[in-house]
Amino acid sequence: MDNIVITIARGFGSGGKEIGQKLGAALGIPCYEEEIPKMASDYSGINEALFVKNDEKLNGSYLFNLMMKLKFSSTIEDPNNKDFISNDNLYNIQADIIKKLASERSCIIIGKCANHLLRDRDNVLSVYVEATRAECLKSVTAKYQVSEEEAHKMIKKTDKYRADYYAYYTGGDYWTNPTSYDIVLNSGRLGRDKCVEIIQKVLEVKFGSELPVPKNKTNKTVE
Repeated sequence: MDNIVITIARGFGSGGKEIGQKLGAALGIPCYEEEIPKMASDYSGINEALFVKNDEKLNGSYLFNLMMKLKFSSTIEDPNNKDFISNDNLYNIQADIIKKLASERSCIIIGKCANHLLRDRDNVLSVYVEATRAECLKSVTAKYQVSEEEAHKMIKKTDKYRADYYAYYTGGDYWTNPTSYDIVLNSGRLGRDKCVEIIQKVLEVKFGSELPVPKNKTNKTVE
């Protein structure tokens, strides 16, 4: 095994991104989230803002998009096709980037249905991070300097569009399904640093002697 990939799905305010960044620092491997729209833009030539706008969101009603699922194709559209900048094609381009990353380097990928996209790969550990609403409220109010009422709205809205996005692009699976992940962590009970330690231990258990030393400096880049 040349590389390992950790995917992290997270409830808003649970600290999943922070856990991913700390894990990346501990392992000496990169953590990707906001970087993927930029990479997808460079890869396709499509304005990065379109990827950011579509990132883990669905435009229009969920039911409408679910109906449109019948037309969904896993192939990337030709640049001359009018659907080249459609939501589905933007997703497919990012999915292609994620698969390339998983093939080429050890890394951590936050969100973006990565656990589903890489579900059949032996070199992947998938993690879901959640916390109680009280813990998430505390985190969001502190990070964004908003009232508890506003934080509650932010959590509800963000978790809903992540769930809808995940259901749409996975063909109906639900985002918090524990069987879609190797491990589920409650960051509120464990603490974020302990979550990092646990993931490292699980990596050792899952991959054992196959756990590779990071080789990112010699890995080729996504083109």
